[in-house]
Amino acid sequence: EVQLVESGGGLVQPGGSLRLSCAASGFTFGSRAMFWVRQAPGKGLEWVSTISNGGVSTFYADSVKGRFTISRDNAKNTLYLQMNSLKPEDTALYYCATDSRGTIKGQGTQVTVSS
Repeated sequence: EVQLVESGGGLVQPGGSLRLSCAASGFTFGSRAMFWVRQAPGKGLEWVSTISNGGVSTFYADSVKGRFTISRDNAKNTLYLQMNSLKPEDTALYYCATDSRGTIKGQGTQVTVSS
C-alpha cells in the first residue's frame, strides 16, 4: 500500500521560509518521479513541482519558480520542498503525490503565510 506522509508546514510571515518533507513507503520510491501539489482555500488542486526519479530533472509552476526548490533522498525514501520568499498566496494545504493530478497523495501539511 502506497503511503505518503507530509510534514513541516506551519505559520510563517511573508518573506519567510519553510521546508516540507514527505516520507514515502509501499512502493519503489527511487523508480518514480514525484510531485508536490497544493490546494488553497476554496480552490482546486494546483500542481507545484515535479522531480525525476533520480533527482536530475526538476520542474516548477511559474508561480513558485525561483522561490521553491524540490529535492529528494532516495536512500531515505523522502521528498522535500524548500520554500523561500513565501507570499500570502502560497497559503494552502500541500501534498506530495505520485502524479501531477494528486491521484495518490498524503494527508497534506498546512502552510499559512500571514503577518
